Amino acid sequence: MKTYFMLSAFFMLSINAWCQQQLKGKVFDAETNSPLIGATIKTSDKKVTVTDNNGAFSINCSESLELSISYIGYTTQKQVIQNCNEEVTINLSIVKNELNEVEITATSTKEKMQLQQPKAIVKLDNTELKRGTGLYLDDAINANVPGVFMQRRTASAGQQFNIRGYGNGLGFKGANNNFDGQGSKVYLNGIAITDAEGITLMDDIDFGSIDKVEISKGPSGTLYGLAIAGVVNLQTQKAEKNKTSIGQDFMAGSYGLLRTTTRLSIGGEKSSLLINYGRQQFDGFMVHTKSHKDFVNLMGDFVLNEKQSITTYVGYSDSYDERNGELTDVQYDSLDYSGNTRYIDNNAHSAVKTFRAGVGHTYHFNKNIANTTSFFGSSQNMDNSSAGGWSDKAPLNYGLRSTFDMDFNLSDGIKLSSITGIELQKMNTIANSYSMIPDSTNLNGYNIIGSLRSIAATSSATASYFTQWTLGLPKNFSITAGVGISNMTLSLQDRLWANTNNHPGNTTPQEYRKTYSNLVSPTFSINKKISEVASIYGTYSVGYKAPVSSQFYIPTTGEVNEGLVPEKGTQIEVGTKGSFLENRLYYSIAVFNAKFEDKMTAVSVQNPQNTVTLYSYVANGGSLNNNGLEVLVKYELMKSNKGFIKSLSPFANFTFSDFKYENFQYQTKGKNSLNQDSLIVNDYSGNQVAGVPPIVFNVGLDIDTKIGIYGNINYNYRDAMYYTSDELNQTSSYGLVNAKLGFRKTIKHFGFDIYGGASNITGTQYYYMVFLNQLPDAYIPAPYEINYFGGVNLKYLF
Repeated sequence: MKTYFMLSAFFMLSINAWCQQQLKGKVFDAETNSPLIGATIKTSDKKVTVTDNNGAFSINCSESLELSISYIGYTTQKQVIQNCNEEVTINLSIVKNELNEVEITATSTKEKMQLQQPKAIVKLDNTELKRGTGLYLDDAINANVPGVFMQRRTASAGQQFNIRGYGNGLGFKGANNNFDGQGSKVYLNGIAITDAEGITLMDDIDFGSIDKVEISKGPSGTLYGLAIAGVVNLQTQKAEKNKTSIGQDFMAGSYGLLRTTTRLSIGGEKSSLLINYGRQQFDGFMVHTKSHKDFVNLMGDFVLNEKQSITTYVGYSDSYDERNGELTDVQYDSLDYSGNTRYIDNNAHSAVKTFRAGVGHTYHFNKNIANTTSFFGSSQNMDNSSAGGWSDKAPLNYGLRSTFDMDFNLSDGIKLSSITGIELQKMNTIANSYSMIPDSTNLNGYNIIGSLRSIAATSSATASYFTQWTLGLPKNFSITAGVGISNMTLSLQDRLWANTNNHPGNTTPQEYRKTYSNLVSPTFSINKKISEVASIYGTYSVGYKAPVSSQFYIPTTGEVNEGLVPEKGTQIEVGTKGSFLENRLYYSIAVFNAKFEDKMTAVSVQNPQNTVTLYSYVANGGSLNNNGLEVLVKYELMKSNKGFIKSLSPFANFTFSDFKYENFQYQTKGKNSLNQDSLIVNDYSGNQVAGVPPIVFNVGLDIDTKIGIYGNINYNYRDAMYYTSDELNQTSSYGLVNAKLGFRKTIKHFGFDIYGGASNITGTQYYYMVFLNQLPDAYIPAPYEINYFGGVNLKYLF
């Protein structure tokens, strides 16, 4: 009998083991077809397993078993198994809806979802950044961020942002500057690219390695100091968790475009390291517009323990861009792209060698309080030549940013969170300027450096102190309030002072100092979540821009330019965001009024014949009153892991700008009716702000298929706009059609991505940049013929 029971038990166990078959399968990234290591598979009967280094798994199976497959950063997928003998292939898609977290923009809310942010923050990821070549950030910004226009002065240098009508600083002939970026602050991996004076130079940034961009529009002085226009946060690629790979990318295109990138990525459970080297060159589509760049980037993240983590970034770049100057309006209209001979004769160029480094440390004191402190620095060696001469500059910039993040549950339905901190920045610069003269040994060659004109030692320092608190209330209300206080100190020392001023009775000082203190930037916001899928908000914010060192001294007369005050920006914004149809339809709508007071303008002094500007100085002018509407929509029309088309996603954005000058005057010295010297006052009040078209819109379509074919097509329209503040000169409107088609696949450990594309398919004349109020000089043109590009990205996953 005992033997009978043992045999029966063995028989029953065998039947049970036979019934519990082993289901085998693999989990892949739906976009790259790379295996996902460590993906979690849960069954309806509560069994759990994870994928191995090949993305493979096996688990006990019975008919009608339901699997739930999840991976961090990917959309969880459920699948019912009908046949345990068939190996299953599961493709997970990255979470791409716009209600994902704001990652690299400072906020006072612990909840980083877009619905919790009471202002327009636009986030770009790999989809938007790589729709074209991925080498020029302005391509992605201008096609995807309503209210922002990014320009560049050369093929890949001289970049500037215009955010809601504030973009440029100040130049020779009035309202705007065409030579540097001012007003917005730019950060790369938490390192301030904008220097301590408030000037942003991006010639040396490797935009091809940028993986995430977040743009906060409008005055942002509370959390970011002297940021009157907005903030742009950039983040380079990081190593994927639990993946080690090597990669080699090649790209070629029209006019000698060539880009190569070599990449090593090591990702573990608690640490990651990514190193890449990129080389980029371009022969130019006009005479004297060549460019070449070398980049090295190192990005590392390390979790020390449950309370501490460290992030590091080290970057080196060597950038050289030729300039052939801006075209006159007559040249542009007649398609004469021969350039400006004054620039070409002087071998005009921008050369920048940069070393940047930063380290950030995060410490969680407990579940309620954490501190993140980052130290950063950069050293640059710059030489530039233009129509006016040659200059050498060697700035050293360093600083820190430290924030305490706090989050408390006060009672049921009431939460209080905050960010409080400090940002300090210091820059020391030695700048030499020279005249340029013909080379007597080669009269047909470029001009060479002539006599020394000036040696200026500049020191600038900024300090910003800030705190912002968010009170979460019942019924999905939240109130945010904060204040930032900024200070700036500038000094300029003339190292050649003794050459002309070392004599009795001299009144010209050797050193000039200026301090701007207690610039107070408050913010106040109300946010209401209508439901779990939509919100409405209203925000008031303030920001400042202080004068730079070159503006408070007039070298021609030796006078100190007294009385300059910082520009002040205030903004009221109301808007709504939402994501419907199971997060397939995302929208964002913002209406705003931004006022910029005490806008700095230039007063130019002419020669007696009124033919040449002898010198200019800066004075506070009037105001800009900017009213606008911005709309962004994305819709995942089709989404399937079974059909031929995995995703089909149209997108669109629209910007309407009604920007006007208020009490804005521009002064010049000229001749009156009696041919006598007189001050001429040009009043721009009521005119449209130059450099901003009334209408801009973009429409496009992204497609991805199961077999690996993907592509996109998009159309970008920019309305006509005035480029002089007197409304007498206007650009033409234009529309650009761009497209890209590719095929990507991963076979075991080897992955490849082959693609080709074209920009300006219809051969439209358009511009990279428009010089405002600087006639006859007006345009930096873009190629008016179709441009092709193509490449292959290779990757081996260990």
